[in-house]
Amino acid sequence: MADDTGIEALIDLMARLPGLGPRSARRAVLVLLKKRAQLMAPLAQAMAEVALTAKDCQTCGNIGTSDTCAICADPRRATGEICVVEDVADLWAMERGQAFKGRYHVLGGTLSALDAIGPDELRIPRLASRVADEHIREVILALNATVDGQTTAHYIADVLAPSGVQVTSLAQGVPIGGELDYLDDGTIGAALKARRHF
Repeated sequence: MADDTGIEALIDLMARLPGLGPRSARRAVLVLLKKRAQLMAPLAQAMAEVALTAKDCQTCGNIGTSDTCAICADPRRATGEICVVEDVADLWAMERGQAFKGRYHVLGGTLSALDAIGPDELRIPRLASRVADEHIREVILALNATVDGQTTAHYIADVLAPSGVQVTSLAQGVPIGGELDYLDDGTIGAALKARRHF
């Protein structure tokens, strides 16, 4: 390969992206170089614009281009329900499904004693104030089924208990199209506990 340090630097940066290793990054950069006018220039312009304008929503923690994201600004989303997620990627996943019509709250992670992440490092105090200020009836905990995720869910439930708000969590268990033989023991156990009338 040519010893152009600019191209090597681009490959190194692309290789840092999730899902791209050095070989995939090299292929992506080659495509960009071959299609400079159609892909590279517009991509560079879009990235520069987003780098300048992207900001966290002051209400929920979503990423947008203003202090209040489009979801929080939409009066139709004021349903009295808040769905609590760990990360913006989880919010985007929930939105892809188009099943939830309320508002969100992005924690920015989960509680972790090993990583010294406590409630104040997350947006848990902000969630408690939103429940009171926005007259929330239900808080849906859509956190990952990991030890840290479940610890965080229990902590949030304890914090919100005095408010009287209903705290629920997503059902856990067998996914649609899932086969029991391929599921881990924890998933099967959760599915048994969350069973419902047929």
